[in-house]
Amino acid sequence: MEPPVHQPENEVLKPKGAQRITAESMPHHLPGTPQVYALLPQMQDVMVQLFSHHSTVEPILVPAVVEPLLVLVLAGTARVEERSLGGEWKAVNVQAGDFFLTNTSEPYEMRWQTMGCDTFEVMHLYLGLPLIDRAVRDLLGEHTDPVTFLEISGAQDERVNFMLDQLRFELTEERTPSLLFVHSLAQALTVHLLRRYLDPQSTTRRSNALQAYKLRRVIDAMNERLADDFRLAHLAHIADLSEYHFSRMFKRATGLSPSQYFIRLRMSRARHLLLETNRSIIDVGLEVGYSSPGHFSQVFRREVGVTPSAYRQA
Repeated sequence: MEPPVHQPENEVLKPKGAQRITAESMPHHLPGTPQVYALLPQMQDVMVQLFSHHSTVEPILVPAVVEPLLVLVLAGTARVEERSLGGEWKAVNVQAGDFFLTNTSEPYEMRWQTMGCDTFEVMHLYLGLPLIDRAVRDLLGEHTDPVTFLEISGAQDERVNFMLDQLRFELTEERTPSLLFVHSLAQALTVHLLRRYLDPQSTTRRSNALQAYKLRRVIDAMNERLADDFRLAHLAHIADLSEYHFSRMFKRATGLSPSQYFIRLRMSRARHLLLETNRSIIDVGLEVGYSSPGHFSQVFRREVGVTPSAYRQA
């Protein structure tokens, strides 16, 4: 990643392209190269990234991410500053054990200064929408609308700290990480976040979002036809809405347009096939709807960050 360009203090960084991205794309927007642990194939709704950060004086534009993001400070201390685009800087001093919870639908800016050390280490955990949806149905009922979390910066929570540390240990220290164990931790963590950090205004803000039961029907239909062409009319019919209203309500519920979400599901399936089978890259591309290997590779690289062959080798 290229170093950040100097930005005068009184200017506002402008987001490039879509305002919300998927977790896989986040490393392209932050300095450094993280260790990435994508847990496949049984679970495609958790991603862990480990970063070691030096001081970053110039503001970095952080795109909003579809998945809620938890950041745990693993080591070191730093002064972290955040602001909405055009807003005032808000600063917090953080140390090992502090965490951030981000669920914003808008890009924002960050910068940080290490204190008494050269680097500080953090862990990113992204919780997928299907995982959250299951926890919401368990706690709040089958027909609960999609929810959002409160924004937390530099707080302490023993349960969050414990479960994130257990996830990190399982992935980095165990010779054969258990997906069952990691999935159980992720589910427990999601339930805890819903109980303690649910934004009480989220239902009001998303009153025009696609209802949870319709969203599940649509996503199930997408998964059943990943090899077929994307058909907006078919999905809108499942939701019993016009194409226009369906597209607006789907994006309000998920942060992505129906076609973008469909591509995301295709790439999740492709990652599973690349890692868990010996099928050729051409066959994998065909199963997720790409008859042209070049087109499949182009889309995969755009969404995941590397080519299919590089992903399999890694």
